[in-house]
Amino acid sequence: MGPRAIGLTLGAMLIAAQVCAQQAAPADLPSPRTDENSKIAHQQLLEKARRGGIDVYFIGDSITRRWGATDYPQLLENWRKNFFGWNAGDFGWGADRIENILWRLENGELDAVKPKVIVVMAGTNNLGRQPATDAAVADVTRGLAAIVYLCRRKAPDATIILTGIFPRNDSMAALPAIAKVNANLARLADGKQVRYLNINDKLANQDGVLLDGMMNPDKLHPAVPGYQVWADALTPIFTELLGPPAATDHAPPPTGDPSANK
Repeated sequence: MGPRAIGLTLGAMLIAAQVCAQQAAPADLPSPRTDENSKIAHQQLLEKARRGGIDVYFIGDSITRRWGATDYPQLLENWRKNFFGWNAGDFGWGADRIENILWRLENGELDAVKPKVIVVMAGTNNLGRQPATDAAVADVTRGLAAIVYLCRRKAPDATIILTGIFPRNDSMAALPAIAKVNANLARLADGKQVRYLNINDKLANQDGVLLDGMMNPDKLHPAVPGYQVWADALTPIFTELLGPPAATDHAPPPTGDPSANK
């Protein structure tokens, strides 16, 4: 092989390596976050899990995390107003994809917690802002099904509330894929141990345009009114499964973004 052919071959290998590096892991294959802040957050959530006393376990990405986090005091106030007395613990982490959530669940964050209810909200970070292919929709669906399976394995007595991915208007191109994934999620539920919850018609109009005040200016993360819509949909389910909230609460204290304390 001549020098020019070797150069072309090495160039092709480099391009292929770059493409592979840019491709995300399959959504149903657990994958850790490697940044230091996420590692610290994982340790904090492990400690929260070890403390126990959690009857309602929320798992997800930043949409879940912000609701019960110390660095979002207005949202935390709303969290406490709605869930105090039900012993709810927030195990969301910002920017997590489904495969990252799976890794956290596989690596201790649900071990021995034994919640009675698990609320799942994930997938928007896998879909992103661009139009998604049918293969991407199938990948996200498999990933969310893997979360449900893992939760059932680690907490077999829990009722899982699988929440439909919220509409996002940072790119309207994402909406068709969200609708397809949500239709798949509805078929994962049996209405008993796994329940599907979709509140999107209260967050956006029939064209997917967000209603005023429901989301932050980023058009992705809920504002207090958006979270209240979610709470209003969860409250009757919690009441059915757990009874009315108690006068006291023994869930571990909330955590926050470790970098916010630096």
